[in-house]
Amino acid sequence: MIETLYEEIQARKVDPKEGSYTNYLFEQGLDKILKKVGEEATEVIIAAKNDEAELISETSDLIYHMLVLLAEKDISLEAVKTELKKREGKLSKTKERKQIDEL
Repeated sequence: MIETLYEEIQARKVDPKEGSYTNYLFEQGLDKILKKVGEEATEVIIAAKNDEAELISETSDLIYHMLVLLAEKDISLEAVKTELKKREGKLSKTKERKQIDEL
């Protein structure tokens, strides 16, 4: 499903459709896309404190906007999958991570 959505987003970048929200984001450029990713990430956090249906909805919005960002930056899903595979099976030691108040 995510691959299909990403392909549709890429297709809109190449072959715009009038009235398309995806094309609106591409036309507005990177700053607008980044703003939307930030807004949606914040909404996911808030939704996580509220209810499951809202969390699912906002997570879907965030994933969509992240895919638009990847397409805008010409980063393939394959590159993301490769990075995730590099991490597979590795233990992350909490002591090696910065504390949340140090970020």
